[in-house]
Amino acid sequence: MFGDFGGIVRLLPRHVARPATVEEVAAVLREADGPVVPRGCGHSTYGQAQCDGGVLLDLRGLCAVREVGRGRAVVEAGATWRQVLEATLPHGLTPPVLTDYLDVTVGGTLSAGGIGGASLRHGLQADQVLSLDVVTPQGRLVHCSPRRNRALFDAVRGGLGRHGVIVRAALRLVPAPPFVRSHRLLYATAGALLDAQRRIPADHVSGQAKHDPVWRYELTAVRYGPGPDIPGAVEVEELSYAEFADRMRPDVTELIRIGEWERPHPWGIVLLPSRRAAEVIEATLAETSPADLGLSGVVLISPLTVRHVPALGAPGDAVMLAMLRTASPGAASPEAMLEANRRLLARAKAVGGIRYPIDAVPDFSTAGDREAASNGAG
Repeated sequence: MFGDFGGIVRLLPRHVARPATVEEVAAVLREADGPVVPRGCGHSTYGQAQCDGGVLLDLRGLCAVREVGRGRAVVEAGATWRQVLEATLPHGLTPPVLTDYLDVTVGGTLSAGGIGGASLRHGLQADQVLSLDVVTPQGRLVHCSPRRNRALFDAVRGGLGRHGVIVRAALRLVPAPPFVRSHRLLYATAGALLDAQRRIPADHVSGQAKHDPVWRYELTAVRYGPGPDIPGAVEVEELSYAEFADRMRPDVTELIRIGEWERPHPWGIVLLPSRRAAEVIEATLAETSPADLGLSGVVLISPLTVRHVPALGAPGDAVMLAMLRTASPGAASPEAMLEANRRLLARAKAVGGIRYPIDAVPDFSTAGDREAASNGAG
């Protein structure tokens, strides 16, 4: 309960609150005489969902999907995206943007921003919010939207928990396709990958860098429903939409089986201006070996559009570079991986990029910073 997915930082709260209602959340914030850190599934990597003293606010009890109707779903912040999808798919509906891994909470990802393969076309998950109910640090429940209490609405989406705890969200829904066609394409350089990601028309776009025996680049371009195959694809797979949305489940099951899921995960994640992304990616990978990633480490490269999430401070036309490191036996040490993350962040800042706030960077260590980012912890 007191760790997180990163497995690096471990802090002990003075008290753990497990509210079952919005009113109980408000009472915790009103009565607290110290820091209150919200927590969902704890899928952050450097203590963002932890509390050194103070109150750890476990929101997993607020997990109901309250309403599913035409164009929207109303859900509590502790619900996971898996629970949301299970409620919306029987109606033929889906959120426009889903995380690759469904077992993180709505409140956590909205507070961090929320990135998925559809973010190039639709923006962040935080761009898909119609309205929010937020409990302010003073314990006041406030409803906010683009037309009502707009300042708070903009502050809490991507705001890392600085201005209140998201407790309920009305999410935009779109028709879910019955099936998808996933295409895999290969490229020799980061520049070629990034160009293809923005040039090829697709509903869902993501990329990886793989070392074999040098760094090469792989694009996954997914089209929803029928249509021609993408020229140049080396592999085409047809899946139901439900299978596609939950495509990580077999991988996670295997990582749990071999023990990799429980190892430290010193992740480095930055959002780069697209015009400078290729140089940062190439420079970072030039100093990265397979041992610097670990047995199950992954390099993700995903384009995205940030539309109306001012609190995040991300470039509007951006590329996510995610060095998802795992400190496996025989790999680099967690300390060496953290130092590599520090270099990555410095390189990103030099070109106008930012960190994605669930990452693990050594200078992200003060109690104030953790408290500020706490609601982005999934």
